[in-house]
Amino acid sequence: MNRMILAGILIPFAGTTLGSAMVFFMRKEMNEKVQKLLLGFASGVMIAASVWSLLIPAIEMAEQEKTIAWIPASVGFLLGMGFLLLLDTITPHLHFTEDEPEGIPSHLKKTTMLVLAVTLHNIPEGMAVGVTFAGVLTENTTMSMTGAFALAIGIAIQNFPEGAIISMPLQSQEISKTRAFVYGTLSGIVEPVGAFLTILLTGLVVPLLPYLLSFAAGAMIYVVVEELIPEAQSGEHSNISTIGVAAGFVLMMILDVALG
Repeated sequence: MNRMILAGILIPFAGTTLGSAMVFFMRKEMNEKVQKLLLGFASGVMIAASVWSLLIPAIEMAEQEKTIAWIPASVGFLLGMGFLLLLDTITPHLHFTEDEPEGIPSHLKKTTMLVLAVTLHNIPEGMAVGVTFAGVLTENTTMSMTGAFALAIGIAIQNFPEGAIISMPLQSQEISKTRAFVYGTLSGIVEPVGAFLTILLTGLVVPLLPYLLSFAAGAMIYVVVEELIPEAQSGEHSNISTIGVAAGFVLMMILDVALG
């Protein structure tokens, strides 16, 4: 793996780390309106990335291989949704806006389950970055290094507020700012790990690339529909999160079209 690709798969993790560091500079409670705006922004980025960076390239690759174009995109998308549904069902985790944990019963600490909830969100993002760089390694004409970096940068941008959303509420669990920062950072470590494993898998089975692209898209859309948008739309000021979705979607679309 060359240095550019290694740097690329670390970019989203850097976004999470920098966002988590906001716990040292901001007040204890994040403003509710700001949090809704950031959740909406993250949703918009993930939706746009799923379409422009993952599903469209998957369809184009299938067309190049003279197969029915919609089959890899459809199959991979549904498998990605199912995979996240399974993880969501069996992994004990707790969302910041809820009091009851989800997943199988466990005796884990509340802070651990809060971090696990966000870690689940980061798995498909790591896969998405990994599979786009895998496409570059296979020298597929539909994937470019600039396009892969555009996706990595877009996810890093949405990871920055996400890192802050993770670390700051952890202070209300009576833990120090340093520990809150560490927990927020650790929630993002699955992204470079997932990206690296995806690159290895794709290198072994190149024909799987269209399926893996759409698999990552399905997993990301699951996170948006199941977690991010419901949290952003709960309570008052839901229109603010809608503005965030529009801003995140347009920014990611511009990044992908301009750099891809």
